[in-house]
Amino acid sequence: MSITPSPVVPVRSPAAVNADIRALWARGALSPEGEAEYQRLLVEWEAAVRADVVEAA
Repeated sequence: MSITPSPVVPVRSPAAVNADIRALWARGALSPEGEAEYQRLLVEWEAAVRADVVEAA
């Protein structure tokens, strides 16, 4: 039984993701769609930060 590895998704830098988060908030209060986008960006930002830590080590 072989296990297929999940595809590697390129991770943007934490700064790039943070810029998107700031731009989202600059538009004002978040709509339900904006809140969903914010949550997605937080997950992406966390992955980017972790990738930076692993890369630095």
